[in-house]
Amino acid sequence: MLSPETLAEYRRMTPGQRLALALRMTDENLPSLLEGRPDVIERRFELLRRENDLRNHNMRVAMARTRQDS
Repeated sequence: MLSPETLAEYRRMTPGQRLALALRMTDENLPSLLEGRPDVIERRFELLRRENDLRNHNMRVAMARTRQDS
């Protein structure tokens, strides 16, 4: 969980600044995602896929709910 101060800092960023931060974090952390045996790496990416799919599903459900409420 992010602190209120960190959240406020992110909210003050421009979209370009947030993108630059995300790309920098990706560059910094990609090597650790690719470390390990092939089966461990595959499980790691499968977990990321499942988390992303669930997040996207929840966003679609919430968007559909707001359309029904209008």
